[in-house]
Amino acid sequence: MSEAPAMPALRARGLVYATGGRRLVDGVDLDIAAGQCTVILGPNGAGKSLLLRLLHGLIRPSAGRVTRAGGREAMVFQRPVMLRRSVRSNLRFALGVAGFTGAARRARIDEGLQLAGLAALARRPARLLSGGEQQRLAMARALVTDPAVLFLDEPSASLDPAATLAVESLVRAARARGVTVVLVTHDAGQARRLGDRAVFLQAGRVAEAGPAAELLNAPRSAPAQAWLDGRLYVPRDTEYRDGRKD
Repeated sequence: MSEAPAMPALRARGLVYATGGRRLVDGVDLDIAAGQCTVILGPNGAGKSLLLRLLHGLIRPSAGRVTRAGGREAMVFQRPVMLRRSVRSNLRFALGVAGFTGAARRARIDEGLQLAGLAALARRPARLLSGGEQQRLAMARALVTDPAVLFLDEPSASLDPAATLAVESLVRAARARGVTVVLVTHDAGQARRLGDRAVFLQAGRVAEAGPAAELLNAPRSAPAQAWLDGRLYVPRDTEYRDGRKD
């Protein structure tokens, strides 16, 4: 007798987000595989960050639902939110909210400082760190709470190559712990380096989804092909004249 397929970490069905009479996310069906890194790709305005927030539960969908397998979730934004306190205190606060106290919290603070490479800056105000250091702290602050799912919204978009490498190392560390990672990125190279599976959005809809290597190297959908080729994609049934849609 064959075993039933494992429950995904997240499952979205019929997910819609509408505002102002427009559907910005439009009927998304999506399974996020547990223990893997799923990258969400697409052009500007495709709804990538919005979909991430819907999956995380930060905003309520207009229709549809997201089913969770369970466990703590955490999210790191493109511009990390730093509390007005030291690096160490940022970690202490996050762990306190997650329910860690006493010796367990102290041990996890030290673990987070080592993970982020910020032990020497533990007493520095977090808001005085460089952009790359702040992002490493935000990643460590999320990881020390032992999330089952980690949502990342273009965490290295404004960073230089060295800082990007450090952030990607933290993503790999999360994967090594068995954390399910959902990563929005505009960088096809980063998607190749980190992704197990990939989802390509176009105008709020899933144009293509599958193994990251297949989607990135041999995309089947016209929107994904155009994006990877650096071409602008316009649906065939849409005509533009003088910059206006007819």
